[in-house]
Amino acid sequence: MSHTAYRISSNSLAVATLAFLLLSGCQHRAEKHHEAEHKVVVTSPVVKDVVITQQYVCQIHSCRHIDVCALEDGYLEAIPVKEGQSVHQGETMFTILPTLYQAKLQAEEAEVELAQIEFDNTQRLLQRNVVSKPEVALAKAKLEKAKAKLALAQAELNFTTIKAPFDGIIDRQHHQQGSLIAEGDMLTTLSDNSVMWVYFNMPEAGYLAYQANKEKGDLTVELVLANGTKFSHLGKIGAIEANFNNETGNIAFRADFPNPDGLLRHGQTGTVLLSRVVKDALVIPQRATFEILAKKYAYVVGDAASATNHEAEHDAHGVTHEATLRGQTPGNLHLNPVALRNESHDSHNADQAHTVEEPHTAPEEHSEQLGEHHGAAHQREIVIQNELDDIYIIADGLNVDDRIVLEGVRQVRDGDKLEYEFLDPQKALTNLKFHAE
Repeated sequence: MSHTAYRISSNSLAVATLAFLLLSGCQHRAEKHHEAEHKVVVTSPVVKDVVITQQYVCQIHSCRHIDVCALEDGYLEAIPVKEGQSVHQGETMFTILPTLYQAKLQAEEAEVELAQIEFDNTQRLLQRNVVSKPEVALAKAKLEKAKAKLALAQAELNFTTIKAPFDGIIDRQHHQQGSLIAEGDMLTTLSDNSVMWVYFNMPEAGYLAYQANKEKGDLTVELVLANGTKFSHLGKIGAIEANFNNETGNIAFRADFPNPDGLLRHGQTGTVLLSRVVKDALVIPQRATFEILAKKYAYVVGDAASATNHEAEHDAHGVTHEATLRGQTPGNLHLNPVALRNESHDSHNADQAHTVEEPHTAPEEHSEQLGEHHGAAHQREIVIQNELDDIYIIADGLNVDDRIVLEGVRQVRDGDKLEYEFLDPQKALTNLKFHAE
């Protein structure tokens, strides 16, 4: 009987010991998880020159693009050029059958000769006092009228030969040789592609920023083609429209690009890149920020001394509030900062024991650190001047000496005490993969 009792007692002791070890292990793992989650990576803002690039969808136009139309009626006699051909100023592109216009010109030449004879005869009669001076003036007017008709006939004949008004490229031909065309019919289009005009729309904020910085002369204008390649020549802003579009709130800009190789053609599309350098910009990674109600924030971490002071002030406020509830006044209280810190520490440990959090793996890519530090994190609103792919340029809210939480932003709360590792700011900027949390 006693042997059986002893065996049962031994088994109970073993079970109790095993349960104690399991409980201790779970608590130890929970404490390690909690410690790992509050061990974050901190860095600082960087002051550097940053190139800001803005993109705008654009339409590409020739600096001169005209419709070539027939100025007279008739049959299209000859087309000495081909579609897509380059022509020079004064080169013949189309010829309309000139037979009728040549005949009309000859008739008008005869009328001029007749009027000239009548005028000369009238002048001789005036010298003999046979006719009066008004008759001479009438003969002279007839001569001038005949000469005007001759000039008109000559112009109509010239219009049958259509020549290039400037150097350019011929587009598609709308009529073929032998077609009967009327005055005003479009024959083709001619494009001068020596300089290309690139039009794009800019919002009002961008327009104001351009006007504020245009005197600096540091704006670079580039063109990205539809296949993603950059055009080899830089452009410049050539014109800005007079008015904003009331429906879109945008204003049209024109950038001029030289096109010596003829790569650009009228009607192409692309993307205009406007780049300028911001000197001594204060830069932070986007992943170090978070957003609340459309406002940007970052956690700024103080040193251990500031963290202790903040904790003491927080605990003192709590004790004062409790004493007030008990009917005591703050003036009658005798606060012991050491006791307050111990009490806060015990309360913090109790919270750890009752908090269930998911495990978190500390970042492995930050292998080169400057050592572990302690401090308190406080959220601070920041003002963004410009946004790039992975970084923000800060206009207000941070200084270069501030320390901000980089890794673990989501697991930090305002006022938390942190054990953190400081990462060199330059190294932090070399491995940017994520945006703001």
